[in-house]
Amino acid sequence: MKMKDIYTSLKKDLRDIERELKRSVQSEHQELNRSAVHLLEAGGKRMRPVFVLLAGRFGYYEMESLKQVAVALELIHMATLVHDDVIDNAATRRGRPTVKAKWDNRVAMYTGDYILARSLEVASRIQNPVAQRVLARAMHQMCKGEIEQIRDLYRTDLSFLRYLHRIKRKTALLMAVSCELGALVSGADSQVVRRLRLYGYFIGMAFQITDDVLDLTGDEMTLGKPAGSDLRQGNVTLPVIYILKKGREEDRKRIIRYLHSEGRSGSLPEILQQVRHSEGILCAHQLADQYLNKGLRMLEGLPEGKAKESFRLIAKFIARRSY
Repeated sequence: MKMKDIYTSLKKDLRDIERELKRSVQSEHQELNRSAVHLLEAGGKRMRPVFVLLAGRFGYYEMESLKQVAVALELIHMATLVHDDVIDNAATRRGRPTVKAKWDNRVAMYTGDYILARSLEVASRIQNPVAQRVLARAMHQMCKGEIEQIRDLYRTDLSFLRYLHRIKRKTALLMAVSCELGALVSGADSQVVRRLRLYGYFIGMAFQITDDVLDLTGDEMTLGKPAGSDLRQGNVTLPVIYILKKGREEDRKRIIRYLHSEGRSGSLPEILQQVRHSEGILCAHQLADQYLNKGLRMLEGLPEGKAKESFRLIAKFIARRSY
């Protein structure tokens, strides 16, 4: 089985979710409608809906309930992307102009707020109060994570632990909840729900660490945005933290000067070359592998079947992905 086989097996239900996403972002205000549809048409891996559908296979697979969960989660994810692009002053995402670049910050913020509000509307249709509470707590934690990320911009004294807390709230939490809620609304056994939540968390941590490495080592054509975007925007990630903690003095000074000047002093291409050849990249890959292995261990206690094999394959894809 390959990654495309997973999407092929879920093609009908993913198409249904895509239609519901498009309906959900429609607005009678033309500009808001255009900006929301522009974001939706940028596409994406739709990993959260995939996680919801696969987790639903461990219980009673009822598409209507799973669809509401998947759409609500993907809308939340989309809203955070629009807000992130404003905070990061990002011009492109997935090779397309961001909402803030195509319109402006004001339209982008309203678009993100509107999509977030629509996600709450969809979530209110989930006929499971436990699922609604899980989703509400996740949104609360994600907002805290966004605030922390803003507060940490251009800082040179970040700890590894603070970085891990940040990516937990930024990425891993929503993936964990996607797995958890897919199983929960399907009536899966409580131990299955727990294992799937932990799987989503561990895979989400690995996914974000890998994403942060790719931002430093990839190229614009592959990434859909300029390489080094995180560092340019003051977002200090694991490989850079490693150098700041354990790197050579001249390397540390170069990065500290760049960050303290908020990018006005020093050469970003030179710093990227320095980071790419540092042990920080190896450290990040090793930590991502540790999280992936923990995620795979969570699958060991689950019933055998295509859903379990698909989750295993997704973990392996994350381990070797280049985009």
